[in-house]
Amino acid sequence: MNDRCGWCGTEEIYVDYHDTEWGVPEYDSRALWEKLILDGFQAGLSWITILKKRDAFRDAFEGFDPNIIAGWGDADVKRLLQNTGIVRHRGKIEATIGNARAWQKIEQREGFDTFLWKYFDGKPLQNDFRSLSDVPGFTPLSTQISKDLKKEGFKFCGPTIVYAFAQACGLINDHLVTCPRHDEVKKLAL
Repeated sequence: MNDRCGWCGTEEIYVDYHDTEWGVPEYDSRALWEKLILDGFQAGLSWITILKKRDAFRDAFEGFDPNIIAGWGDADVKRLLQNTGIVRHRGKIEATIGNARAWQKIEQREGFDTFLWKYFDGKPLQNDFRSLSDVPGFTPLSTQISKDLKKEGFKFCGPTIVYAFAQACGLINDHLVTCPRHDEVKKLAL
């Protein structure tokens, strides 16, 4: 695919992610939660680092089942800190457990998917950026979602993380207009 978004480079795992996942609207509560958690683990790192470790993360975190993770405690944190397949950051691991509990409350109340998609009136925001330099790192909307997630008890969900998450999960279509995926993803939103 020529003219794909320049951020994905040429490494096969990154190109495949760009061409098949990034920007595709996600409506599953658990899948949305997983991606938000992985974006939180990315803080301070590159996304390709997390992408390469994603299978190990899924194994270590029981398939990112928040109902299992919500019951974890100190022994699980210690176990995960020994797992060389994941990013071993105590704060991020502890936040994941707390975020699972916060997810449960939102999921029970209205559904995590509904909670997120209501900010977008149920359909992806379609941007028409021509250059990577035009794409913001965060917006007033991602700042508001971040604040609201934090009020619900989430951690590692700042405005930049939330914006990257929204792009990845197709809440926002930020494929460049020169990228063939822009129009392909746009059609998925109809």
